[in-house]
Amino acid sequence: MPDYGSIVEYIVRRLVNHPDNVKVTSEYSESGAVMVTISTAPDDIGRVIGKRGATINAIRLVAKAASVKPGEKVDVDLA
Repeated sequence: MPDYGSIVEYIVRRLVNHPDNVKVTSEYSESGAVMVTISTAPDDIGRVIGKRGATINAIRLVAKAASVKPGEKVDVDLA
């Protein structure tokens, strides 16, 4: 089973101006899905979201692609 939190953290740390402020947590919900939550500095949130949400959607796509083989469900949210 891949560590979805570290995959997302690797991507996000390279996007932002303050990589030390990036915190990524992952936990299982009661439905069995993996919930990955991203927390960044306030001025880096726009970089993670991207234009019309393109960047955060790409991050979600990478996490979901990693979850295909183990057959898990992954949700990525920005806090």
